[in-house]
Amino acid sequence: MDALTALATRRSVKPKELGTGAGPDAAALDTILRIATRVPDHGKLAPWKIVVLQGQGRVKLGDVAAQRFAQLYPNDVTEKHLEAERARFARAPLVLAVLSTPKESVKVPRWEQEMSAGALCMNILHACHAMGYGASWLSEWVGFDPVIAEALGGRSDDKIAGFIYIGEKIATPDDRDRPALADVVAYI
Repeated sequence: MDALTALATRRSVKPKELGTGAGPDAAALDTILRIATRVPDHGKLAPWKIVVLQGQGRVKLGDVAAQRFAQLYPNDVTEKHLEAERARFARAPLVLAVLSTPKESVKVPRWEQEMSAGALCMNILHACHAMGYGASWLSEWVGFDPVIAEALGGRSDDKIAGFIYIGEKIATPDDRDRPALADVVAYI
């Protein structure tokens, strides 16, 4: 697939539309990670961290999510809720957790560093699409919880930029409506 076609046709694939058995092998994952880190990074600060969740790692983080969910909602939690949280990261064979880890810098503002983490997430999606994998960038409640960030190795001021679920497409999503350029583009 040529680059412009890949950019023009990329579409998120819901985790329920990803196969749970086939995901990128070690060589493909290495390619995805190398492409991911080719983002604007003024000052060469690498203000992000990628945590690879596969195999039992997905289950372990799911256990943390279930425990945290029970702490947050003790009066409303059911076994069904806990089961869903335990299975959260097993919805795809591979999940990449991206942490925004800004560094102290006089030259590079924190916001610019945080946007670099977002660009890294987008590069992961483009790499997966170009390689034929389905992928979806989600945050959900776990993406905003400091206990989950800490379980991923984050520091107190790190934030989760997102979780990228990756696997074989078992369904190809229809394209969705995009905004009219006249509604979102201004010329000066």
